[in-house]
Amino acid sequence: MKSTADIDTLLGIMARLRDPEGGCPWDLQQTFDTIAPYTIEEAYEVAEAIRRGDRGDLRDELGDLLFQVVFHARMAEEEGGFAFADVVQSIVDKMIRRHPHVFSDATVTDAEDQTRAWEVHKAAERAGLPDDSLMAGVTLGLPGLTRAEKLQRRAARVGFDWPDVQGVLAKLREEAGELEEAVLQAQGRDRAEEELGDILFTCANLARHLGVDAEAAIRGANTRFEQRFRAVEFALKAMGSSPQQADLATMDALWNQAKKTTGNA
Repeated sequence: MKSTADIDTLLGIMARLRDPEGGCPWDLQQTFDTIAPYTIEEAYEVAEAIRRGDRGDLRDELGDLLFQVVFHARMAEEEGGFAFADVVQSIVDKMIRRHPHVFSDATVTDAEDQTRAWEVHKAAERAGLPDDSLMAGVTLGLPGLTRAEKLQRRAARVGFDWPDVQGVLAKLREEAGELEEAVLQAQGRDRAEEELGDILFTCANLARHLGVDAEAAIRGANTRFEQRFRAVEFALKAMGSSPQQADLATMDALWNQAKKTTGNA
């Protein structure tokens, strides 16, 4: 018979795993710092399950992500800080506070209007903090492209933005020229890294103006590269060869053939 589990069952399992008497040695030695990378990894695995359209896997990955929340909350409770119930209360309060058009008498006309209202609420919440900059609260733990987009959206709310995509494309060409100059003039690795960073930041800006998720775009590019390279390997194997044995011209020709079957030919 399939058991019926609830959050209390999960909390009990977490407490048992962290019990100094008879708990799991691995779970007991973990800290916020050691668990954080797993939390990030689980969030990405949720996104990957969504990308594949695998609802069964999504269910399992959401469970793994929930377990991360429970793990952090348990460690905080052991320190005498907050507990899981406090985490739940915090998000309940925040959702009610940021949705007055649902839980109060405010009105919004559409999703775009709601996004603006959401940002106004967040800005009001930041106003009482020591750092009330528009840039405050954009966590350093985000992937670089995602953080770039968030910083740019913050600046755009006060008009610090390109008026159209043409301006971003011009900036991208400018940054590419500066990187080329840094490389050709052998200005050093640090300068090249700086100029490359500017290009990536501008690419994130371009993605935002095009309505494209920059992280999704690079994940798609990674997937296409992997698929094409595997196709090259497969073709070489059929020829009795391998990437280690083939020359660049042969692999490039096979790569171009692979592109025809994976788009962007």
